[in-house]
Amino acid sequence: MDKCIGVINSGQNKETYGGLCDTRPDYMLPYSGRYRIIDYSLSTMTNNSIQNVVIYGKAHIRSTLDHIGNGQPWELNRKRNGIFIFPPIYESSIARNEINSYYQTLTFYEESSANNIFIADPMTITSLNLRTPFDKFIEEDLDVLFLYKSQEDKDALLLQSPKITLDKNGRLFNISINLGTQDRFNLFLGKYFIKKELFIKIIKESVEKGDSSTLVEAILKRMDSLKIGLYEVTDHVEVIKDLRTYFSSSMNLLNREIFNKIYSREKMIYTKSKDEPSSLYNPGCRVTNSLVANGCKISGQVENSIIFRGVQIGKNSIIRNSILMQDTVVGENSILVNVISDKFVKIKNGVTLVGSNQAPYVISKNSIIERSE
Repeated sequence: MDKCIGVINSGQNKETYGGLCDTRPDYMLPYSGRYRIIDYSLSTMTNNSIQNVVIYGKAHIRSTLDHIGNGQPWELNRKRNGIFIFPPIYESSIARNEINSYYQTLTFYEESSANNIFIADPMTITSLNLRTPFDKFIEEDLDVLFLYKSQEDKDALLLQSPKITLDKNGRLFNISINLGTQDRFNLFLGKYFIKKELFIKIIKESVEKGDSSTLVEAILKRMDSLKIGLYEVTDHVEVIKDLRTYFSSSMNLLNREIFNKIYSREKMIYTKSKDEPSSLYNPGCRVTNSLVANGCKISGQVENSIIFRGVQIGKNSIIRNSILMQDTVVGENSILVNVISDKFVKIKNGVTLVGSNQAPYVISKNSIIERSE
């Protein structure tokens, strides 16, 4: 797949994350104790020998540049090809949509020797083997190949997610919106292959006509003239589109069966490395069913939680069903239930914070929380 360009593009809606995306794009959200969400798409591309990767950076791009760097953790620090990060468009005269983002960088694709493009929404997390769908794409000489999964959603977490609708012959009829009328539906993963020359042609036509804001929308408007295929993914998928799904997806990782489906020796997940000492579990602490990263100091009780690097938890404190991001400090005799604390948060002694599974309590980055007298 060395003649295929990997493209990572996310339609950020930061208002849906309860303040967690005030200082970072959605794809840069910390996940699973030591990763960022974008790591999974980058690792999938690396594991499938895609050596030329493009990231369309969003607002607050500093965190993207700091984390990705030259792409070394994903072996994308190459003299040829490698990783490219395009900054967001800020000109007021240009509409900020996906089509125009691609148009502003069209020269990159025109000058590339690649024949095909794999486009990935990083907010659907899965460990994909791309070789089988890519072979289908090439062997059937398809213009576009959309990836989808038959997904159960009894709790209606995936309302408003993109839905693949099939005709009576099992071919693509439309990509619409899931309104929750079925417990199981065909979830469009936001991942697809497209021929490079067709990609360039559609982008130019869409800009001239002004008839589409996303590439998928433009493709669907040209369905009758294109050879479009579908590939059903059977791997486990986690979808993150708002605060509720970010929290539920994170908690799903505490299920060993789900954890093992995402992380395996065959499908390694790579990230920016940070050298930290092992975590210190002080006498009297208790940790059950949790993910705990390096460099932590735990003196209290931790249950069903995800604890990132450098977190400190004081004596007699209880952390339950919560996510504590990097360098959070919890004092003594505090209780946190269904809480998400962003990086560098300080929670003083004797503080009680309680959220719910549907609406976790979010503490913004660098906040200091004290007990009110």
